[in-house]
Amino acid sequence: MELRYLASFLAIAEELHFGRAAARLHLAQPSLSQQLQRLERDIGVELVSRSSHEVKLTAAGRAFETEARRLLDATRRAVTVAREAASGRTGMISIGFNYPAGQRVLQPTLLRLAAEYPGVSTTLWEARSGPQLSALAEGRLDVALVFAGPPSAQLRSQRVLTVPLVAVVSRRHPWAARSEVPFRELADQPCVLFRREQSPAMHDAILAAADRCGIALTVSDEVDDSGATGIVVTTKPVVGFASAARGAHPPGHGLAAVRLVDPTPTVGMYAVWRPDPQPVVGAFLDCLEAAGPFTEPGPSAAPGAGAAPAPVPGPGPAKER
Repeated sequence: MELRYLASFLAIAEELHFGRAAARLHLAQPSLSQQLQRLERDIGVELVSRSSHEVKLTAAGRAFETEARRLLDATRRAVTVAREAASGRTGMISIGFNYPAGQRVLQPTLLRLAAEYPGVSTTLWEARSGPQLSALAEGRLDVALVFAGPPSAQLRSQRVLTVPLVAVVSRRHPWAARSEVPFRELADQPCVLFRREQSPAMHDAILAAADRCGIALTVSDEVDDSGATGIVVTTKPVVGFASAARGAHPPGHGLAAVRLVDPTPTVGMYAVWRPDPQPVVGAFLDCLEAAGPFTEPGPSAAPGAGAAPAPVPGPGPAKER
């Protein structure tokens, strides 16, 4: 059964006149009659009764008209959905993000996505950078908002933000009342780090800053998440690390964030995706770029005392697609 035969039948059913139906379809009347005959032959029943005085639908024709109309409507919807999916206007996207991305990047981007692409639905997963990148490689995420170094050859990326790192200490620690601490003073302090597989870029940025200062860090503990960092810092005389966004809201009570200087370790936040993405990923990336540039606040004077954070400008998104 050909769809054009259905369209011809419906034109006849609506006009109840072969001449008008043929003119509406821009067909010769004999061609229209042939298409109806072929449709009736395919179905095995008469759909239209025609005499010299009138054209009318048979009982089978009236029943068939309802279903034929539904079928053509469904076909048009299928074409529309396919075209919208190809343009990124419909579909689902799975997005991973870390804490700073959730604080600075994701909300304005998703607001723009909802306004410009209302047919796109999202699933969100907050996780550290390492697990996100693994999920991306396995196809469980479409886009990861992560701390990352130079992009790998297997992935595509777009730099979104430069994030300063801060020291996190107990409020009983001597550093808690200080506005900033030179990084080299960490030579005299035991530290707690995230395991590298959880956040390789952050781990490497801290060790690189130590190397620039010519010091070696004493790592007394390694943890998997920010909550564990907060527990260790409040129960041991150690220094932890966090992004400036996390430092503004330390993961636990009795904690203070202190700016690190000379040098200030920083990490790049990237949007990362696989090559040959679905069109909906392109829609998200367009909204990400339009929502930027983004800035990351760093703790200002006496962060432990609750001072307001001072903004640190980021570079804005630079495409590396």
